[in-house]
Amino acid sequence: MKNEKKLIWQYHPTSDDRSPIQPLAVALACLVFIGLILVMGIMDIRRIDKTINDFIENRGSSVVSVLQSLAEENLNNLIKAYQHGNPDSLDGSQQRLNKALVEMGKGIDELWKENKLTTAYLQKFVSEQGLWYVGVMDREGRIIFESSRIELDIRSPENVTGEKIVHPFLDLRIFAQYAKEKKIGFIALNRKDGSGTVIIALDRAGLRYWGTRVSIEQAVEESGGAHGLGLIYMIAIDQTGKRYAQTGNVPRKWRPGDMPLAEILAGRQGLASRKVFYLGKQIMDVASPLKLNGEIIGVARLGLDRGNADRLIEENTRNMFVFMVLIVIIALLSMWLMYKNQKAHLAGIVEMERQLEKAERLSALGQLAAGVAHEIRNPLNAISMASQRLKRDYSPSDPEKMADFQTMTGVIRDEIRRLNGIIEEFLSFSKSRRLELREYPIANLIQKIIYLVREEAQEKGIVIHTQLPDDTLVIPMDMDKLQQALLNIIKNAMESIKQDGEITIAAGMNEKNLFRIAVTDTGCGMTREEVEKIFNPEYTTKEKGLGLGLTLAHEMIRGHGGEIRVWSQKNRGTTFEIFLRKNTKGQGKARNNETME
Repeated sequence: MKNEKKLIWQYHPTSDDRSPIQPLAVALACLVFIGLILVMGIMDIRRIDKTINDFIENRGSSVVSVLQSLAEENLNNLIKAYQHGNPDSLDGSQQRLNKALVEMGKGIDELWKENKLTTAYLQKFVSEQGLWYVGVMDREGRIIFESSRIELDIRSPENVTGEKIVHPFLDLRIFAQYAKEKKIGFIALNRKDGSGTVIIALDRAGLRYWGTRVSIEQAVEESGGAHGLGLIYMIAIDQTGKRYAQTGNVPRKWRPGDMPLAEILAGRQGLASRKVFYLGKQIMDVASPLKLNGEIIGVARLGLDRGNADRLIEENTRNMFVFMVLIVIIALLSMWLMYKNQKAHLAGIVEMERQLEKAERLSALGQLAAGVAHEIRNPLNAISMASQRLKRDYSPSDPEKMADFQTMTGVIRDEIRRLNGIIEEFLSFSKSRRLELREYPIANLIQKIIYLVREEAQEKGIVIHTQLPDDTLVIPMDMDKLQQALLNIIKNAMESIKQDGEITIAAGMNEKNLFRIAVTDTGCGMTREEVEKIFNPEYTTKEKGLGLGLTLAHEMIRGHGGEIRVWSQKNRGTTFEIFLRKNTKGQGKARNNETME
């Protein structure tokens, strides 16, 4: 398995003093946020639905407008044609009207053949169908059945005096002239065997009713059903509910309250609509006033396809609820993380209080120990001078005792030197260290350190490689303190190499505009547990001394506002990375006389 370097320790000089957010506050904020999303989502869905409804209603209005225009044109042409008495040239809606009248005539003829025709029936038929007159004549022109009596006051060969006549015989020429003057339209249907004639006549009101009906029917056909506009069905009804024309299958009739028909027929409301479920989907059922020549003659009912509108609204609703569910999940996860972080934070505060209490005790003991150490130096100096005098003035003359004497005085001298080094190191760590920052070339400082350790490295077979910037790169530093820190780190690297090895010292700017110094050795390396303790003043692996070198280096780098990272693998080596800010001159002066804590 390939061993890769891992970052197992990192120090950041800045601290995060933010208070932990209460989980309850997060829950309340999320509830408010969810409420806002819900309200905004509902408002957005309603806005989309209203926009779609308005669009569909406008589409329905367009269909009705086209229908009205075509119907008005057909009706006006029809009335003009019948009023001018030229039914032979009729086309379109006029032919449709003739066909309707012919069908009615055929029905009357069938009843006549079956001897079921009566005057009472014709009177009722005329009233229901909006006709003016229906009459049945035999071969000789004798009137057999008629809906009402006709008084002819037209001058003719049979009526020279021009007096009004009422008789059982009817001359079609006289009737045609009478109809022309009275502006009455009619058709006369002769049986194929010439045994009789059926006359159906329409006055202005009847002509308008039937003309309106057939004109609307033709308009519906000419508009093609407006299926391109999503029309599913359409029906036109008069004010009494009778049907003018229809296309498509219309659902059940409107129930009271479904549509404001009274308002629409009175002209107080232009359009009304509602959603209905029809043919397995939601459609818009639209009611619009039907006008001809500016007069409301009925209501047009349209069924319009909503297209993808309902799918769009359903998708938006689904997305809104999915988003809300995600927010709830995020809120629950955030509350759990906050609760966990808060517990860890509180535990850290408790541990910090313990450490602070311990630090206060250690501080008091340190001040006492510093005073004791300072007082010990005077007796040590006296002992050192005494041992030197003993060695110089009181050496024994006996050669055998001389060797023992020299060994003993050497041991005393070495132990005094070791004790004095321990005291110096202890005093150096315990006293206040104030930084005097000055801009200085970092390359020169590293070269100076290499010069100091070069001989010791050669004796141990250690090769030192360097990758340094030019002398123009300067950073604000306390040269003595930074030199001591780097020297301690390099010496620690040398001590980790038992025999023959390499140390690489590299310096330069990184991508974050920080100055980076890296010291890499091929020594014994460290475990994660060891790395986590190397800057603790209470931890050391040395048999001699206090092992405060890395602790001092750590304090000095931090005093410069820097950061240390340690990469290490057991039996593979260690890398110390130091990051310093390359401040401007003003910033460097602002940090003068800074005290390391």
